[in-house]
Amino acid sequence: MTDHAITPGPAANQEIDTSVPHSARIWNYWLGGKDNHPVDEEAGDAYSAVFPGIVTIARSSRAFLRRSIRYLVAEAGVRQFVDVGSGLPTVDNTHEVAQGIAPDARIVYVDNDPLVLAHAHALLGSTPQGATAYVDASLYEPDRILAAAAETLDLARPTALILSGILGHVADHDQACSIVRRLMDGLPPGSHLSVNDGSRGIDPDYEQAQDSYNETGAVPYFLRPVAQIAAYFDGLELVEPGVVPVPLWRPEKSSGEPVPIGQHGGLGRKP
Repeated sequence: MTDHAITPGPAANQEIDTSVPHSARIWNYWLGGKDNHPVDEEAGDAYSAVFPGIVTIARSSRAFLRRSIRYLVAEAGVRQFVDVGSGLPTVDNTHEVAQGIAPDARIVYVDNDPLVLAHAHALLGSTPQGATAYVDASLYEPDRILAAAAETLDLARPTALILSGILGHVADHDQACSIVRRLMDGLPPGSHLSVNDGSRGIDPDYEQAQDSYNETGAVPYFLRPVAQIAAYFDGLELVEPGVVPVPLWRPEKSSGEPVPIGQHGGLGRKP
């Protein structure tokens, strides 16, 4: 389960049902957000009762996103971001972190979940010097994403593509790799790819909990071997320390001793 669900096309006209739990609201709950309902809290508590580590995974994923954006802005000099599958706003959203360092940063959020669309106004805040936009599109539409992003960003300039917890929703790994390549092909040299996704081979309890969740009929999310997550960066220059459990990716000194979890991430630069 992740902070959003994807479908093959735009979903703005779908109705929002608040009587059943929703993965975006459950993830929001785990992150400490307020855009959720009692039914989501109940589902989130039920999942975490089976696998308490899911809250750590959710928050570690968000912390990785924050650290990678800080690197991109402060060290790599990136000022443009395309965040695909942005999910519900919680804390340390991409535009907040990027514009907190560089007020002129420009961010395009992409999602096609009607629930997220309904909350898009919460994502659209921006500094006067920068810009923040929202695109209603699916991950399965890379050409549409790039065309829409170009209305806000100058795609002749280095841009960071963020795919946080979304590629696991693509059942076929080859298709997921193809989507990543098509998106990166539309960005110039000096652009970066940031990915973090659920992984296999670290935590059997997490794997069992996620496999059980997938069998409920909810939108499935597939944990992948680390080698398959690393394959998203083929042709790119990996930023040290490479593809690692997200707590181990450039941890903050004040965070204590990082512990590996079943969530791997990395950052790669297009040469």
